Amino acid sequence: MKKLVIVSVALLLAITGCTTDGGKASTTPKGSTDSASQNTTGGSNLPTVSGDKGKEPTITPPTGAAPSTLEIQDIFQGDGAEAKQGSTLTVHYTLMAWSTGKVVESSWSGAPATFGLDQVILGWQQGIPGMKVGGRRLLVIPPDLGYGAQGAGPIAANETLIFVVDLIAVK
Repeated sequence: MKKLVIVSVALLLAITGCTTDGGKASTTPKGSTDSASQNTTGGSNLPTVSGDKGKEPTITPPTGAAPSTLEIQDIFQGDGAEAKQGSTLTVHYTLMAWSTGKVVESSWSGAPATFGLDQVILGWQQGIPGMKVGGRRLLVIPPDLGYGAQGAGPIAANETLIFVVDLIAVK
C-alpha cells in the first residue's frame, strides 16, 4: 500500500503540478526564503497530534470545515540536517483523510519511506522545506495541493489530507 501511494503521489504530482496561482501556499515553514509567514498555531478545528518522539503518532480527527490553505504545525522541532527543495528524504508518516477522520495509510507499520521531495505532491514540496531531522510536522493539505479532483487509490476526489511526518534523514 505504501508503494502505491508513493507512486500515486509522483504520478499525481505530474498531473496536478501546474496551478493557476503558481502553487503558492499561504504558509511557509521556518527556514524558507518565501516572504509569507508560517502558520504554527493552526485553526481550532485542526487535528491534535500526540505521542512520543520516535513512536507512531496518534491523531485526533478534525472537526468542522477543512482549511482551504496549507496548514503547517511543528509538533517536535528537529536539530539535524534541514530539508530543502531537491532533497531526498527518509520519513515515517501517517495520512488521515479529513472527510472521514480515518487513517488511510501509515509507514509506521513497516519501513520508513524514502523519496525525492521533488517527486511528491505540492503540499509536501511547500510544507516540508525548513523541517529538520528529528522533527515531527503536521501538514493539512487542501485538495489543490494534494490529489485534487482526480483523487488517488483510497483517497477520494477533492480530499483534504492530514499528514504527520517524522523526518528521519535528508540527503
